[in-house]
Amino acid sequence: MRGDTTRAAVQNEESRTRELSVRLGIVTFGFVLFFVAIVMKLLSIQVIDVEKYREKASRQYLQDKVVQAERGAIFDRKGILLAESVQRISLHADPHIICNTPVNRNGVKVEEDRAHEVATLLSGYFGKPRDHYYSLIKRADEQQRRFVWIERSLPVDVARPLMEHPVQGIWTEKEQHRYYLNLASQVVGLVNTDNKGISGLELKYDSDLRGHNGLKTFQRSATGGRFLAAGAEQVRAEEGISLELTLDADIQAITEEEITRAALQSEAKGASGIVMDVRTGEILAMASYPSFDMNNRSNFRTEQARNRPLADAFDPGSTFKIVMAAAATEVLGMTAEDSVDGHGGTYRMFNKTISDHEKLERMTFRDAMVHSSNIVSALTAMEIGPDAFYDYVTRFGFGRKTGVGLVGESSGIVRKPETWGALTLPWMGHGYSLTATPIQVLQAYATIANDGVRMKPYIIRRFLGSGGETLREFSPQKEERVVATETAKYLREEYFRAIVEEGTGRAAAVEWISIGGKTGTAQKLTDGNYNKGKRNYISSFVGFFPVEKPRIAAIVVVDEPKRGYYASTVAAPAFSKICSRMVACSEPLKEALGLQAPELAALSSRQVAVPLLDGLRLQEAEELLEWSGLRLSWRGDRHGLVALQDVESGSMVEAGSMVGVQLSLAKGGADREDRDVQ
Repeated sequence: MRGDTTRAAVQNEESRTRELSVRLGIVTFGFVLFFVAIVMKLLSIQVIDVEKYREKASRQYLQDKVVQAERGAIFDRKGILLAESVQRISLHADPHIICNTPVNRNGVKVEEDRAHEVATLLSGYFGKPRDHYYSLIKRADEQQRRFVWIERSLPVDVARPLMEHPVQGIWTEKEQHRYYLNLASQVVGLVNTDNKGISGLELKYDSDLRGHNGLKTFQRSATGGRFLAAGAEQVRAEEGISLELTLDADIQAITEEEITRAALQSEAKGASGIVMDVRTGEILAMASYPSFDMNNRSNFRTEQARNRPLADAFDPGSTFKIVMAAAATEVLGMTAEDSVDGHGGTYRMFNKTISDHEKLERMTFRDAMVHSSNIVSALTAMEIGPDAFYDYVTRFGFGRKTGVGLVGESSGIVRKPETWGALTLPWMGHGYSLTATPIQVLQAYATIANDGVRMKPYIIRRFLGSGGETLREFSPQKEERVVATETAKYLREEYFRAIVEEGTGRAAAVEWISIGGKTGTAQKLTDGNYNKGKRNYISSFVGFFPVEKPRIAAIVVVDEPKRGYYASTVAAPAFSKICSRMVACSEPLKEALGLQAPELAALSSRQVAVPLLDGLRLQEAEELLEWSGLRLSWRGDRHGLVALQDVESGSMVEAGSMVGVQLSLAKGGADREDRDVQ
């Protein structure tokens, strides 16, 4: 019995021992598995997935920051800044760091809301209420956002206190902002908020101006500090190139002022003006009305970027008679003294009537040009013939872009002779059945001014490096000899000088300077028709000076003037003021023209052109004279229309002068304006 008890005890002991061994084995196996897992995890971190974890750590402690390259500047020909990039400072914060860092008072950490202290500091620096900054930081922290803008686009001087005395959890970022002189807005163009060009030269040369951005890698400390990461590659930003333009800021400002005045006085839809050096093709001014505030981009609309001198293609009207006159001289051998027939002011051609606004009969070809006879121009074009006429049209540069170096240029429309109808050639003879831009019309007159050689217009003078060194220079380009030198001189002296001295261009005259040029008041094509009952006209004057040896050509175009819409009273006076003011402020032009003190004083005088008042009501005549800076005296029936005026339209008189008119119930004298109505 005792033996059985002993055996049972031994068996129980062995059972417990086996159980303990199993348990110990399980525990040991668990430890082994745990150890293997740890080893495998370490192996994964240190060897297998080392790059993955390095990248994850880098994302937490390293931050790449793009360093924006400084955008190149834009200068005029004299070094005046038209566009530049100015450094501004923006501030951003990590609300978590600000709100979870204890306040340190005399070396002792105090548990209180640090956001209050930071908000008070910011309010003292930048003037906004403390609650503004406090709510900004606290709201972002409650939303668990680690980034919030505190201030944007501060001047460097304003942000300097915070830059010199950093606050934990707040960082400064350098940004660029583009500032403009507010000249030549459609030419220079704009950048958007990302500093990318969206119009004008800023768009066309965006890749050159913006340069190449750099890269800096920062390391973030546990307390939120930031410093350049040791060993990380730092890429330096490369500044963009700068542009030096052919524009002259003074001439540009004058041109903008005068076309704006012309547009406002005539209640026009728009206006444009260009000034060119005829010897080189350099554009000295290019202006559009309406313009826009280049430094207030919030109100900018895309249509305001339209550069009218390049984009507006219209029937040029009588300004196109330069082509007819040149071809007549060289193809037909026609001279200024040749006799031509005006047919009494009306002429039927292919069941259509061509009209002049004077009942012209037999006259010289010179007189036909001075009085701008549409009939003579149409008949002369027919005599020249389609092929020869088309040849001169294209040689003058019509029907293709000038390639001036700006976006948005139109080529205009010139159809080939094989597509012409019976009326195309005679209508082209006086400036219809084709379209042209202001710069194309100006280029044609600049060609005659340059002794028959067409120059390529251009507006970029040089590409400049960051140190002001010349990277690339643009030179004048002769494109084609259009007419012989003798022909060009003959046209200038016999026709275009006479038009200004005796004809419809008298208001373009400038005392002491010989001006040659041409007016045009062409009807606009609206919905496929020329609506005679509506005043939808393009009024223009294009010319050059001095006639003997021209240096400058310019054009003024006024779109849909509602008051005094004739070119002689709308465009020609603006041309005159541009030229006189330009010469008065340009030492090289004064020198070239040999002007002395008395002549220069005359250029600065306040002379204005007398507008054509024929057929206007008393109130209309009074308003038109008032806009022109003149006064009205009248006699006759106050309910009638102007029949006579004491001072001939186009005459230059002192501002404030009195102009007398005779009113009659019957409409007065014939309209002598160069108005090209079909």
